[in-house]
Amino acid sequence: MPALKKFETFNQKISSAIEVVGVLGVLAIILITTVDVIGAKIFLRPIFGSLDIIMQAQLIAMSFAAASTLIIGQHIAVEFFVPLLPKRLQTFVSLFVNLLGLGLFVILTWRLTEHAHYLQIANEVTPTARIPLHPFAYATAIAFIPVCLAYLYYLFESIVQLVKR
Repeated sequence: MPALKKFETFNQKISSAIEVVGVLGVLAIILITTVDVIGAKIFLRPIFGSLDIIMQAQLIAMSFAAASTLIIGQHIAVEFFVPLLPKRLQTFVSLFVNLLGLGLFVILTWRLTEHAHYLQIANEVTPTARIPLHPFAYATAIAFIPVCLAYLYYLFESIVQLVKR
């Protein structure tokens, strides 16, 4: 199906673009940790709020890389029983798993958006550096949208495979 292929290409481009944000999160973790350790051990001047910054960078790194890891197949999958099933039943299992994954990430995106709104209204901040938390919750919700799109693509792909057979 050409429309399904275009959808896949579109989602791959979006996922690759936001993966860059995840990589920047990892680089921030490395940089802040290095500077903090050197500053604390050599100059006796650690970075104020470094743990707060690292915690938020971890959130960004993981959430913005989720779609790409799903698309390229680097996510965790345990398959020891399903490959033994007949192909048609494997497709049904794939359809069910993709439906569950889509449902999970739709709920995560929705609840993260609500939680981010709560954090914004409550003016929640990190304990040390007083960094507002709501932008990170909103960013994580946005980062999960391509994951939802990837699961939607896999769901459609499973349906097409079932109809073909």
